[in-house]
Amino acid sequence: MINVENEVFSTVATALRATVTGIFVSGEYVAAPSTFPAVTLVEDDNAVYQRSMDSSHTENHAAIMYTVNAYSNKTSGKKAECKAILAVIDQQMQDMGFVRVNANPVEMAQASIYRMIARYRAVISKEKLVYRR
Repeated sequence: MINVENEVFSTVATALRATVTGIFVSGEYVAAPSTFPAVTLVEDDNAVYQRSMDSSHTENHAAIMYTVNAYSNKTSGKKAECKAILAVIDQQMQDMGFVRVNANPVEMAQASIYRMIARYRAVISKEKLVYRR
């Protein structure tokens, strides 16, 4: 299995912590964070890219997808804060070669919390080179 999860998480988390004061960043999904602002960055899919398998069934590339959740509980400006957080993440993911496939708000049971979700995809080689799909 081609594994780049630590590299991706570290790159994004470092940029967020340098940009957003007091942000909580997790590599696991959290339904309701205890501190805000908050981000979860989860590798949701890591599948063999079958087009590049050779006759020995060696995994040469993997199709990888990440899901990001950004949360804010500001009294005013929740949406703007989530969008600013996603802008930082978007820049880091694009710099690594990922493509954003969607980004949209998600309705929360608690109206005091605003949440946006985004998904990113890329094909990554066993040498850890990232290809846009």
